[in-house]
Amino acid sequence: MLDGGHATTPSSFTCCVYFRGENIAARVSEMKVMGASFDDEPHLIPRMPDHELWMTFFKDPDGNQLALMEERR
Repeated sequence: MLDGGHATTPSSFTCCVYFRGENIAARVSEMKVMGASFDDEPHLIPRMPDHELWMTFFKDPDGNQLALMEERR
């Protein structure tokens, strides 16, 4: 899932890449062991009629914004 920002100039364009998976808490723990640094802890975004959406954000070594997301039933 890609999310593009609303840019006014090419240099102000922002993009976040979302990685969808299961058991976000376990993935965060594994990634922290490998040296990843997260901006926040996994947290509930909205409750949907059939699932909860959980997310956490981090940056890659080049400073690009990335996110993990879990659709928890």
